[in-house]
Amino acid sequence: TGAQQSATVANPVSGASPDLLPHFQLEPEDVYIVKNKAVSLACRATPATQIYFKCNGEWVHQGDHVTQHSTDHGTGLPVMEVRIEVTRQQVEKIFGLEEYWCQCVAWSSSGTTKSQKAFVRIAYLRKNFEQEPTAREVSIEQGIVLPCRPPEGIPPAEVEWLRNEELVDPALDANVYVTPEHSLVLRQARLADTANYTCVAKNIVARRRSASAAITVYVNGGWSTWTQWSGCSTSCGRGWQKRSRTCTNPTPLNGGAFCEGQNVQKTACTTLCPVDGAWSEWSKWSVCGTECTHWRSRECSEPAPRNGGRDCRGPELDTRNCTSELCSHAASGAEDVALYVGLVAVAVCLVLLLLVGVLVYCRKKGGLDADVADSSILTAGFQPVSIKPSKADNPSLLTIQPDLSTTTMTYQGSLCPRQDGPAKLQLPSGHLLSPLGAGRHTLHHSSPAAEGADFVARLSTQSYFRSLPRGTTNMAYGTFNFLGGRLMIPNTGISLLIPPDAIPRGKIYEVYLTLHKQEEVRLPLAGCQTLLSPIVSCGPPGVLLTRPAILAMGHCVEASAENWSIRLKKQSCEGTWEDVLQLGAEPCTELYYCQLEAQACYVFTEQLGRFALVGESLSMAASKRLKLVLFAPAACPSLEYNIRVYCLSDTQDVLKEVIQLEKQLGGQLIGAPRVLHFKDSYHNLRLSIHDMPSSLWKSKLLASYQEIPFYHIWSGLQPFLHCTFTLERLSPSTCELACKIWVWQVEGDGQSFTVNFNIAKDTRFSDWLVPDSEVGAPALVGPSAFKIPFLIRQKIISSLDPPGTRGADWRTLAQKLNLDSHLSFFASKPSPTAMILNLWEARHFPNGNLSQLAAAVAEVGKQDGALFAVSEAEC
Repeated sequence: TGAQQSATVANPVSGASPDLLPHFQLEPEDVYIVKNKAVSLACRATPATQIYFKCNGEWVHQGDHVTQHSTDHGTGLPVMEVRIEVTRQQVEKIFGLEEYWCQCVAWSSSGTTKSQKAFVRIAYLRKNFEQEPTAREVSIEQGIVLPCRPPEGIPPAEVEWLRNEELVDPALDANVYVTPEHSLVLRQARLADTANYTCVAKNIVARRRSASAAITVYVNGGWSTWTQWSGCSTSCGRGWQKRSRTCTNPTPLNGGAFCEGQNVQKTACTTLCPVDGAWSEWSKWSVCGTECTHWRSRECSEPAPRNGGRDCRGPELDTRNCTSELCSHAASGAEDVALYVGLVAVAVCLVLLLLVGVLVYCRKKGGLDADVADSSILTAGFQPVSIKPSKADNPSLLTIQPDLSTTTMTYQGSLCPRQDGPAKLQLPSGHLLSPLGAGRHTLHHSSPAAEGADFVARLSTQSYFRSLPRGTTNMAYGTFNFLGGRLMIPNTGISLLIPPDAIPRGKIYEVYLTLHKQEEVRLPLAGCQTLLSPIVSCGPPGVLLTRPAILAMGHCVEASAENWSIRLKKQSCEGTWEDVLQLGAEPCTELYYCQLEAQACYVFTEQLGRFALVGESLSMAASKRLKLVLFAPAACPSLEYNIRVYCLSDTQDVLKEVIQLEKQLGGQLIGAPRVLHFKDSYHNLRLSIHDMPSSLWKSKLLASYQEIPFYHIWSGLQPFLHCTFTLERLSPSTCELACKIWVWQVEGDGQSFTVNFNIAKDTRFSDWLVPDSEVGAPALVGPSAFKIPFLIRQKIISSLDPPGTRGADWRTLAQKLNLDSHLSFFASKPSPTAMILNLWEARHFPNGNLSQLAAAVAEVGKQDGALFAVSEAEC
């Protein structure tokens, strides 16, 4: 048979090496049969005397082989190449039993060699897709997933996507990617993504197209801000005025919902009518003057002009000559009086000069205390220092008890001169910071803060004043010298601590602290960045500080190193914002440092300026704290009733602004504010109202919920975001409302408000829930601004700054106050202990517990018995 003949080995070709097995230069490879076209398999071996194909275990007939002989030019060995063709019918004979395969077998005089197996498969691609994309309507910035499962085929089909018949290339558009399961994903829907999408599957056999899916990206409309109220419609008497808004923020597109609510509001107004002024009766003529004239007057007061009325016309003073003999005598008498007054004035001046000379002599003779009084006190505008001798039984501990009720700071205790060596402090058996002894040392000074109008008038002459807000509502200011002090903006959590000796001795600075509204300052944010704190200015710029001041302000970040990258930004003189510090990283400069706590941050800065805390989320688990607050009118004169739900950053300054705004609108606070953790998940915030008695009330909201876009909240640049639920009572006699308001982030946890209140109730603003009030004046100067007495502070610093035995120094104090994570920053400053005490003052004023601080200092002292020792001779 043919198979037996094909297995017969012929005589070796002359010249072939008898010791070599054949090896393949070409082996058959896998092929696909497309439609009815036969495929060709080939192999080539050297040295070979015979080569035959074997398919599915059976020899191919010798007549089906096409053989070609040649010689390898390099080795001179014979080369044999054979080819066969495989048809679709041959493969289909065994279809379903096993795969069709073929293999070459080559012979030489030394033996046989087999090639690799080559599989022959019938290629196909079915017509119907297993899953096709479907049409959808999505809101802008929402994610889209278009599924596609291609038809079954051999070889497996490759998938590509078309947008309006143009190829979608994920390499050119970062907003698009294709999953391993062939689904098309749009991370954030854009208006440009509105199109027809088609899934295309193809292999070597055919190319199939799915049905097109129409994607429509719509934009829900949003109201613009209200315009200013128009002028009153009447120039005199009762009229009306109106304001309007437009549904253009944004404009609804592609079938998005139109804005709910009114676009025009009207209110009654009354314009006072002008009243023209009229003269009163003339007064009686005056006595004859030195110039032989007398006069009479009248006033424009019957009535006085008001409300824009015309002023009186004509003179208000009338003079004429008087010709009596009394004129000349009155003139000479007046000259005598002037002479006597001049002589008395000279005498008074001489007496005052004599008194000043005596006071100066007494001061020089008495001398000043070395610890407190020096020339800088005089240059700073303070009065001379008076010293009373201390009693003999006064203990050696120096304590200070400031009197906050007056402008006089009182130092209680004996006064020790400066020592050359390190100062030591004797620990008594009693309280460390309690007042002891009867000796007193008093410094008198004038009022520290300038009048608001004068201060703002001086600021207006400076170039940087253009970027400061007008008015003093969110501003604190004061005049400071080397004793330092504190500025606070009430009910905002914002303060500036100027520690002692931060201002050079002999210098006096007028310092201000200002809270900016977001619309006043343009802070550029990029990518996933968000504003985490208020924008605060302290200045004036260019002030030279020898020690860092501490700026305290709130923030709304739930900080974690793996979820956030937080930076402190400062505005340069050119107006650009620069990163001056990255929290958690090694600081690149010693000018700035920041301690971030749960709800506040404390910024150490040696350069005053404008600061803000900005964060960038590193994962979708990053979250910000939002404060949700509800307001409604205190009274309901009409059937319509509005409930406003504010979504605020959780800082005191924003809540203060909203409360002031609602006071103007006549709103009433409903319940206590709630906190919601808003995640960086690209999902919007939704609000809905539930459980409202349908027999008494109905909602005028057409949709089931309202939505605040994610980026409006996440940026932090829009402070007063809110939604209004407009309700209508079915009867004027309905005076109570009970309902629930749900607030949740899409695919996130929800927060609910249970609302239950009486509409007719007259709620006073004094009953409102307001931020914790801050005790004290906006500006405090000198020792009254600090909890730690001045001289006790100096003794603690001089005792703990030098390295102590057994670690009894400032490092141990930092550890006991839970500040040991900042040791490297403290160590970089000339006085680490001063930095620790300054931070304690910034964190605990005005309600700091001095007992706890005293206990911590005492614990440090117990580690070294020699610490704080002081002899009686030193005092």
